This record gives sequence, C-alpha cells and structure tokens, in this order.
Amino acid sequence: MIQLKPLNKSEAARYMGVRGEVDPAVAAILDRWEPIVREKLRPGFVYREAEVELAPDGVWLSGMDVPLTGNDVRRHLDGCDRVILLAATASAEADKLIRQASVAGMADALAVDCLCSAAIEQICDLAEEEIFSRINAPYRTWRFSPGYGDLPLDLQKPLLKVLNAQRRIGLTVTDSLLMVPSKSVTAIIGISENELHQKGSTGCDSCNMRDRCAFSARGGCGKN
Repeated sequence: MIQLKPLNKSEAARYMGVRGEVDPAVAAILDRWEPIVREKLRPGFVYREAEVELAPDGVWLSGMDVPLTGNDVRRHLDGCDRVILLAATASAEADKLIRQASVAGMADALAVDCLCSAAIEQICDLAEEEIFSRINAPYRTWRFSPGYGDLPLDLQKPLLKVLNAQRRIGLTVTDSLLMVPSKSVTAIIGISENELHQKGSTGCDSCNMRDRCAFSARGGCGKN
C-alpha cells in the first residue's frame, strides 16, 4: 500500500497558476489543506507486464484485444520488448474533498484540486518505485499515457479492462472518456534489455489536450 509523503505544495501552487513567489494567502490555504488531503486520500495502483509486438496496424500488447495506434507510441516503445501497464488513482476521496472544499470558497476548492493533482503524480512515482523493485528492467521509458501525442484517449477503456482496474482499485472511465475517480492515471512504460534513446517530449507539445488545458496556458502541468 502506498503511503503518501508530504505533498509538493510548490507544484500545487504552480498548478494554481502561481508564478514566482507564492502569495502568503495562497500559501496559507495550501498549508491548511495539505495534511487533510494527505490523510484522506486512499492511493491505489495496479499493473501488469505485457509483451510488445510492432505490427503494421499498431503496437500490440499481450492481453489486449486492440492495438495501440499512432506514431508517437510506436517511437516511444522502439527497442522495447516488454511494457508495464499501470493504472493509479488517488481514490474517490479526492473528488469528495474537492466538493467539500468548494463550500469554503473557490480558492479552497482550487487548492485542494491542485494538491490532489500533485498527489497523483507522487502516487505514480511511488508506484514505479515499487514495481521496478520487483521487476528486472535494465532500461525503461518514462510514462506514456493515452492522450499524449497521437495515442487516442479512448484506449483508456481497454487498458483499464486488461488491468481489471474497476474491481481492483475502483477505477473506471465514462463514455465521454473521463476517469472516475478523476485524479487517476493510466500509463505505459517500456522496458528494454538495451539502452534506450528516447525521442519526443513529455511536455505540453506532446499532449492532445493542450488546446483545452488551463495548465498549458499557465506554462505546463508538470510533465515538461
């Protein structure tokens, strides 16, 4: 079970749109909510190792009944013979806390939302640490998620299906492709026996939500 460490309040403030020194009023809100968020969240993750096969119609992963399509994920997994499929969530408690904080005001709701965003990033990092303490992975890629580059967002559903994520951690995706709970992530991490030379970016330029994302307008969401 993942035990959250103190959340990165500077990162949360950046998600809120703060640039430079954090205003004392914003810092006070983050200080007030950070221990509450950390106490209430119930982080969870599931993963599965799969073999990779590059085919003309896409990248096939063992256990999945549809291929990963697009040039970006093909480049991302170039040289990899295995992947880790990962799903992680901050739990439904994150959505509940955001609703509760909205009673105190919009600033509080935004602060809690952004603290939960910082939390899910930490959860993914801790999940990776745990996974790769168990699995031999001489070289590996960074996390690549549906919605990055030209990898379709609708691949969330088959990824969650192969991970049995609904039963195991309560994670689903709606028909409009929204994750429930909202502070959740799916990702693909490539594994290779040989050194990898990764191309591309994990930043806003590689994300197909960039034209609609408030974080992008503020300078990025933390994947730059």
